[in-house]
Amino acid sequence: MTRPGLPKLVATDLDGTLVRSDETVSAYTHEVLDRVRAAGIPVVGATGRGPRLTELTRNDIRAADFLVMAGGGRVVDQSDPAGPLVLRDERLPGEVLARLVADLETAVGPLTVMVEASDEHDAPLWGDYHPSWPYPDRFEARTRDECLSGDVIKAFARTADHHVDTLLEAARRIVPAEVASLTQAGLGFIEICPPGVDKASGLTVVAQRLGVDPAEVLVFGDMPNDLPMFAWAGWARVAVSNAHPTVRTAADEVTLRNDDDGVAVYLDRLLSR
Repeated sequence: MTRPGLPKLVATDLDGTLVRSDETVSAYTHEVLDRVRAAGIPVVGATGRGPRLTELTRNDIRAADFLVMAGGGRVVDQSDPAGPLVLRDERLPGEVLARLVADLETAVGPLTVMVEASDEHDAPLWGDYHPSWPYPDRFEARTRDECLSGDVIKAFARTADHHVDTLLEAARRIVPAEVASLTQAGLGFIEICPPGVDKASGLTVVAQRLGVDPAEVLVFGDMPNDLPMFAWAGWARVAVSNAHPTVRTAADEVTLRNDDDGVAVYLDRLLSR
């Protein structure tokens, strides 16, 4: 059951949740989020997108006081009048990733691997191109050795023979949590992040800065990488109706799908109570 009154913080995933299938955010959604802020409730965009996509992310959630990016590894306070302030910036050492990938390939076979190494605007991913990757315009082919030569923000991996959920289950059996955090965000690849990095740990940074208890936080999501923040938040966990089955199961409530502005419809009703 949700708590009475209003939450003290609202956090929403972007792709598949706030952002529609045509990669737009409606004027209605922007207007409702502005009303949430006007009601004194800070807004957080919590996304798997890396810092190289910060400008795109700011455009998609213009009302955000904070951004939790890279699945929790980069946290930015946008409310400071002096300018954006980075509160968290976690990286995974290349040598750790190299050992992890080797262990995975021993168990599941050859992997297609891409890494996100740069936080420069619109920087490409590096690695092995795969035709299923939906953003070929932001990709640069590089050798495995080049990709693993330095620290990375996160990595992506897939095999030809495993569904992404099956690969994620296998990877979690092989890779200890103290080595890396593993998830998937609906792109057909598992995502490999630094240990302790997920959306819940990123939101914890925000909540502590604001003095907000997790029990006072409302979250929206659609994919397994949203599950940690669903487990963390206590005011309400809301899935869009197009969400992954595990997210729908974990949710307190289900709103309309992303293409029907489900987040905005829920928030609009909440503000109108």
